[in-house]
Amino acid sequence: MATKDILQVPVRILDKEYTIACPAEERDGLIESARVLNDKMRDIRSSGKVIGSERIAVLAALNITHELLQQRQQGSGYTGDTGRRLRRLQERIESALESEDRQLKL
Repeated sequence: MATKDILQVPVRILDKEYTIACPAEERDGLIESARVLNDKMRDIRSSGKVIGSERIAVLAALNITHELLQQRQQGSGYTGDTGRRLRRLQERIESALESEDRQLKL
């Protein structure tokens, strides 16, 4: 079985850079996911109603999840493979955010 090439992909979300480990074939999806998340978080932050990166991230995740569920209900949902890939990317992003929080506390 061939070993997948793992890349260290830098992404910028709300003016912070995160490095996410990602299989080479998922790089473009990770970058696009980070762009969508960044755009959503910037929209929430610019509304002025929510303060704090963690709260903004939670609201962005809820909004994106809501949009995903609406698409599924309309019959244009993601395939199982895409859902698994999204979950893996989400786990990587959460891990990077947790690591960033730990570094800030040091």
